Amino acid sequence: MSSSAPTLRRRRWALFALFLLPGLSMAAWVTRTPEVRDLLGASTAQMGLVLFGLSLGSMAGILSSGPLVMRLGTRPVALTGAALVVIALPTIALGAVAGQPLVTAAGLALFGLGVGAGEVAMNIEGADVERIGGKPFLPALHGCFSLGTVLGAGLGILANAVAFPVAAHLGLTAVVGAALLLWAAPAIPAGTGRTTPEEREAQAAAPKLALLGDVRLLFIGGVVLAMALAEGTANDWLPLVMVDGHGFGATMGSTVFALFAAAMTVGRFGGGPIVARVGRARVLLVSALFAAAGLALISFVDSQAVAVTAVVLWGLGASLGFPLALSAAGDSGPNPTARVALASTIGYLAFLVGPPTLGLLGEHVGLRGALVVPLVVVLLAALIAPSTAPRSSATPAEPAAEPAGRA
Repeated sequence: MSSSAPTLRRRRWALFALFLLPGLSMAAWVTRTPEVRDLLGASTAQMGLVLFGLSLGSMAGILSSGPLVMRLGTRPVALTGAALVVIALPTIALGAVAGQPLVTAAGLALFGLGVGAGEVAMNIEGADVERIGGKPFLPALHGCFSLGTVLGAGLGILANAVAFPVAAHLGLTAVVGAALLLWAAPAIPAGTGRTTPEEREAQAAAPKLALLGDVRLLFIGGVVLAMALAEGTANDWLPLVMVDGHGFGATMGSTVFALFAAAMTVGRFGGGPIVARVGRARVLLVSALFAAAGLALISFVDSQAVAVTAVVLWGLGASLGFPLALSAAGDSGPNPTARVALASTIGYLAFLVGPPTLGLLGEHVGLRGALVVPLVVVLLAALIAPSTAPRSSATPAEPAAEPAGRA
């Protein structure tokens, strides 16, 4: 046991770095969206279509990741995903400075593909580390993504304040991401998650329609979708909501996004003991209500001070929703891998339809008015949050499903 501990510790830190990378990169992009929008000369609706590239890439990544992991293992999928994120940043920068929306959208598609594919593989890696280590690991792992967004947002604020060129900012972030990837790669073992051809054939023959008939699983998928939309709306639109909807400058818009990211980080690193004490379903209910309160205040109250305060509620509310709902999907019944994959796919519909829908709606009613969409969806998630309660509380005969559910 002691001889394997350093290897497991190194693997944990490598996964922390691989989760930090997309958070850092995402924040670099998000904090510069007002300037990118200006460089492209894009309207709100056109920016929604540019962001659609991110949605398409994310959906392609999430749909392809499971089969790729089963065939190749987590290592090549996770590392390739991280590499695509690194390549995406200079592509986005090139499109912005050239005034080419299609190139920017292509860069965002690469980004989404890398994050979508890599996240599934890294979650499987994280679940394996959690199983071997015998203690919770996934909440802190997702917390590193949020920590990366805090660090990236801080650098974005500084870049906006000193009018640092977008291309140089994204290019330097790509260099840092490449360094994190090269450091982490040797610690990710080969073979995790890989299955034999016979096992893949059995999985393909499994009654997937039975999962679609599992009402509880579909409710959990609805919670995943709602909380993904709450988080994704902030990642896509928050600086522009603050700039266009509340009259902030670009630097302050980035600062508000950093505040959101900080609230997400606090929620994810501090939420584990609360979940253990009061239960997953109650935490998800309160989380949804917090996120809804933040969205409502930003949408309906015309006050910069209220908007800044509301962002904290929004961030705290969105922080635990996605990982906790995926965990609920995993322990909702047999075949946890397929259940997590289905819930993830439902959730990623939010990333697919969210940006263009909010952009097109925002063109007519303003971005603050468009926030009513995620507000209503999150309130619906609060109503169905009880479906995420562990099955073991109602049927003690199934304790074996719990470890597999932390995916």
